[in-house]
Amino acid sequence: MHNSGLTDDDLGKIIKSRSRVSEIFRGKRKLALNHIRAINQALHIPADILIKEY
Repeated sequence: MHNSGLTDDDLGKIIKSRSRVSEIFRGKRKLALNHIRAINQALHIPADILIKEY
């Protein structure tokens, strides 16, 4: 993400929740289906990459 110049705030705008981004990065929450769809549409990242275990 940072390699492409995106910030946490940018991702927060995409998934419509800055606090959720923080929780996801800290491992407290996983990406929800609506987050995966939003990231896929905005950044053209394949959904199968986003649904892998991390």
